[in-house]
This record gives sequence, structure tokens and C-alpha cells, in this order.
Amino acid sequence: MAGSLSVVIPAYNEETRLPATLERVFEYLRGRAEEGEILVVNDGSRDSTAGLARQFAASRASPRVAIRVLENPGNRGKGYSVRHGILEARLDWTLFSDADLSSPIEECEKLFAAAEAGGCEVAIGSRALDRSLIGVHQSVLRENAGRIFNLFVRLATGLPFADTQCGFKLFRLRAAREIFGRLRLEGFGFDVESLYLARKLGFRAVEVPVRWNNAEGTKVRVLGDSLDMFLDLWRVRRYDWRGLYERPRAASPPAVGREGRQS
Repeated sequence: MAGSLSVVIPAYNEETRLPATLERVFEYLRGRAEEGEILVVNDGSRDSTAGLARQFAASRASPRVAIRVLENPGNRGKGYSVRHGILEARLDWTLFSDADLSSPIEECEKLFAAAEAGGCEVAIGSRALDRSLIGVHQSVLRENAGRIFNLFVRLATGLPFADTQCGFKLFRLRAAREIFGRLRLEGFGFDVESLYLARKLGFRAVEVPVRWNNAEGTKVRVLGDSLDMFLDLWRVRRYDWRGLYERPRAASPPAVGREGRQS
């Protein structure tokens, strides 16, 4: 499938992993035939994440790959960060990927192929459809918590997916703007909300097995964040009942200290 690609990378205190990730994503985009861009969204990091991202952008010169660094107004959460980046993206397709590249960036080709084959506007990476593709597993506690959470997702929302939480999702630009313009959750429950909105708005989505390796240093707190994610399922249904998803929100996330295109 031909199409230009924006890659959104939310980053919070990622100074150790971000440079290698940016290098790999940059090389992937540079090797494609179409235009590309990288949007790093710094979520109020207290380390040198933002500075390293800007250094990387300044050190690369490519006529077809733009690199921008966006700043959140403080530490707002992964959902806010992804929404911020996606609403700033400008190319045909937008992929958001975790800063640790647990799913290798090259797996995006599988998402493109599945979207094209199914005529879909959304393609999501999945760890659950083929667990033989998992090279390094999470702890037993986290894997079981994930299975339980996805069971509740199906019961609460009716979504058919086996894995809503894999941080590797591809959206056609029009669908991305319609979906994320309505997003309200700022934490880890945003994945479910985005897929719920995709279905509500009539966008077709496909789930695709991808390679995945657990990376140490997760920002998810097993008890606190997991509890909040369960509450997010109720919040999504409540927002829908109240009609809050009927139109995009009035304002996009503010882009503080936005970096321009590197040419």
C-alpha cells in the first residue's frame, strides 16, 4: 500500500531508549518510497528526553523525513500524548508506537497490508492472536492482568479485539482526526476509547499479529494504572450515553515549544 506515514512516539523519561528508537524509525522511513515524518511528544519528562530528541532532529538532514518535537504542558499521560501527536500529524497514515519499540517498526508493513486487504481505515497490532511471535514475555502477573482486562473490554464495550493495549496502531489520516479529535481519556485507557470511537464512527478496523518483545522500564503501575483502566471502561460508556462523542472537542491539545520541520 502506497502512502506517506507519520510516526507518533509518546515519550516520558525515555533518555536511555529514545535515541536508538529514533535512529531505527528514521532509517525505516528514509527507506520507504513515500514521504515520512516523526513526531516525538515529550510528556513533561524530567530527564534529557526532549533535548536528545531535538539533537537528533538537528543532526538529520533528509528531504523526505521531517522530525518534530512537541511538548505537553506538563506530565499529562499517554492518551493525551498520543492525541497531541496524532492531531499534529499531516501525512496519509499515522502510526503511534511506544518509545521502546516493543513491536519493531518494520512490523508496520503488516498493518499496511492488512488495512489494504480489508479496506480498513484502522489496523492494530496484537500480541494475543499469535503468541509465538512474542520473543520476550511480560511477567505472569501482567500477562494475566492483560487477559482479564481484555475480557472486560469485550463485555463492557462489545469490541471484538483480543488485544486492545498493544502500543502499535495505524490510522488513515481522516479517521485519526475524527477519532482522536473526540478522545477524552488521557491515561492508558485511551486505546479502548479510540477503538470504541472508530467503531462508533463507522471506521473499519483489523487486528494483526505482530512481533513483540517486552522491554523493561514500563511506565504502567500494575495496581494503580490497571484499576484506572478498568474505570475507564465505565467512563467510555458514560461519555457515550451523555452524547459527548457526537462531535469533536472544541480545542486540540496545546503544542508548547513546538519544533519545526527538519529538512
